[in-house]
Amino acid sequence: MAYDLDKRLVIGLASSALFDLSESHQVFLEKGEAAYREHQLAREQQPLRPGVAFSFIKRLLALNDLSPDDPLVEVVLLSRNDPNTGLRVMNSIRHHGLGISRAVFLQGGDPSRYIQPLSISLFLSANEDDVHRAVRQGYPAGRVLSTAFEDAFDDQPIRVAFDFDGVIADDESERIYQLQGGLPAFFEHETRLVQTPHKPGLLQAFLLKLAHIQSLEQARHQADAAYAPRLKISIVTARNAPAHERVIYTMRSWGIEVNEAFFLGGIEKRRVLEVLQPHIFFDDQTTHLIPTAQSLPSVHIPFGVVNDSSG
Repeated sequence: MAYDLDKRLVIGLASSALFDLSESHQVFLEKGEAAYREHQLAREQQPLRPGVAFSFIKRLLALNDLSPDDPLVEVVLLSRNDPNTGLRVMNSIRHHGLGISRAVFLQGGDPSRYIQPLSISLFLSANEDDVHRAVRQGYPAGRVLSTAFEDAFDDQPIRVAFDFDGVIADDESERIYQLQGGLPAFFEHETRLVQTPHKPGLLQAFLLKLAHIQSLEQARHQADAAYAPRLKISIVTARNAPAHERVIYTMRSWGIEVNEAFFLGGIEKRRVLEVLQPHIFFDDQTTHLIPTAQSLPSVHIPFGVVNDSSG
């Protein structure tokens, strides 16, 4: 029987998101592809250091202990390396003890072509062109931003934080704000449509899969009080009252209950995120992400009106 991806949470991951490839990428930029190949082959047995998404992925894969014989999470490496130079990445995966066994090596090819066939709910890469290409096709993709964050792995929970508009919901309301009258028009629109759910954004399906895992953790906790759920989901948005209500009604309509919600009304998100300390944070605006990326893993979702360079 074929291995069924559709029922699992599938993450597609470029090696540039999982590991720190800054040194080898610099070789590529300065000396070209041949020197890059030599660099990687000469260091084939030298493990790569963890990258931006490493902490998130390691903790996410740990949730497979909820169903060891039928894993909930599958991570597929989608690499622009060829199979030969990609061996260093696979060796590094083994060295770090990550449960990743499936890989696609494309020798510079476009990874977005495989997002749909592999049932990928989230594709992460440091390659801006690859991420933008995927998003233009309507695929759930994000660009990891460089960070100085280092995880000591001294706590068990996995904390995932999302912006709302343009990330887990569409950018309908953001368009009202940006193009049709600012905050007054935005608040009027959200109040009028308060019980009308938003259309899904690029990461809604990913959030639904996370919510399913949370429901399994809750069932486990009810059966065994000693079990402490590990997956924590937060929304951190620039919305505030009265625009908060539509967020809550939308989440209800999707059957999702998050652990925490921060309706900040323009307060700098970094202030709460540095306390919350998510292992990954998704936002559609780089103005929010540049400050957060200094201290925590941050991902840009280049979707919607705020990322429309044509306007």
